[in-house]
Amino acid sequence: MSVRDGDFDWRRIVFGDKDLPDPDYPLDHVPKDERKGLVSLSAVLLGLVFFAGTMWAGAEVSAAMGFQEMLSAMVVGHIILGGYVALLCAISAKAGLTTVLLARYSFGRVGAKMADLLLGGTQVGWFGVTIPMVAIPTATYFGLETGALISALIVTWGVLHMLTAYFGYDGMEKLSYVAVPFLVVVGVLSIYLAVGDAGGIDGLLAQTGGGEMSFGLAVTIVVGTFISAGTQAPNWARFAINSRVAFWAGLIAFLVGNSFLFLSGAVGGAVYDVTPQGDLYEVLVAQGLATVGLIALILNIWTTNDNAAYAFSVAGAEAFEFDRKRPFVIAGCLVGIGLALAGADTLLLPWLELLGQYIPPLGAIIIADFLLCWRGGIPRMGDVQFTNIRWTSILAYGAGCLAAILTAGSIVPGVAVSAPVPGMAALNSMIVAAAVHIAGYYALERTGILPSHRISPGAERL
Repeated sequence: MSVRDGDFDWRRIVFGDKDLPDPDYPLDHVPKDERKGLVSLSAVLLGLVFFAGTMWAGAEVSAAMGFQEMLSAMVVGHIILGGYVALLCAISAKAGLTTVLLARYSFGRVGAKMADLLLGGTQVGWFGVTIPMVAIPTATYFGLETGALISALIVTWGVLHMLTAYFGYDGMEKLSYVAVPFLVVVGVLSIYLAVGDAGGIDGLLAQTGGGEMSFGLAVTIVVGTFISAGTQAPNWARFAINSRVAFWAGLIAFLVGNSFLFLSGAVGGAVYDVTPQGDLYEVLVAQGLATVGLIALILNIWTTNDNAAYAFSVAGAEAFEFDRKRPFVIAGCLVGIGLALAGADTLLLPWLELLGQYIPPLGAIIIADFLLCWRGGIPRMGDVQFTNIRWTSILAYGAGCLAAILTAGSIVPGVAVSAPVPGMAALNSMIVAAAVHIAGYYALERTGILPSHRISPGAERL
């Protein structure tokens, strides 16, 4: 039914213009003429990683281990995280595909739905966990900490976070150009003031911890701060003009940018007695910068949460094989707002532990599949008849998760098992998953024992 000029058209709001493609290409390769440069992509990815929860994690690890030991865990964890994400970014730029579309190659058409659920579901949860982190401080700043006002602010901020994701890459890019420089300046200023209040670098390094956290668990938390979002960095890196730009943008954001936030939280948590430890807003309040702190927190959470909304929207588009992301932005944000109203923000650190165990093997399989099975050149989706399930990948993912469990000694936070495997859960899970996938591919798929995709003769390779 046609809509007359001036009539309200809800279909266009939810689905976009039916006569035009979705400008973010949720089910297709990004065309070369839509690609972005290093500055644009770095701004968006840095906006993604500039998240107050990373600062909480930094303060938590520092308080448990001591400042010097925290630095070691931070370096190791971010080398793992940065290298992992940078490789995924390079792969996605070469293919021009989101993480969940890359997962269709690695896991099959039906198998990719597991990735949709795992990655999209965790980001809906992330959206719900983080909204109160800006809503509650906003109420505190104005001295109106009533339950009704906090709930109203949760809804308000949730809708605002949704809007930039609704407008896609361009909306997030514009916000990041404002937010990232501001957050860098504020972060450097805060660290400078904190070091002075601590009596200099020596005073910081003298901080000791409670000793209740192992090095392996600390690294898992470091990796877990952004392993889920990092595994979905291809959602934006696919817009890079080439793989080299995508690799460096991923490394800048997840090695340098995330380390900066983690260190900021550790420094603030070590110097100031605030709750939550290392919280961006509370630390800046303690430094006499309450207004600056609120602005920084608003930008900090906004640039992360719009990326989360975008991530679960493209996962939803792949799951339902629907070429529009906007309906999934709206639906996922409504669920996330509901979770926030239900108090999901109390689960941040257990959530990070969970992500640090179960997300890395999925990304490791995509990397191994692209580099060693596809040998760096995947065919266009239109030239592939995808098998429903690549069982080698499912087996590899299960093996990676098992390795993480036996390393961490935990199935989920609070449910412990024996931990006979030494090392770090995130790294072990990636190594095992990649090794099992490669072995299964050559032993079972190449020999025809298990089915794989069918490629059209003369298919174009990317």
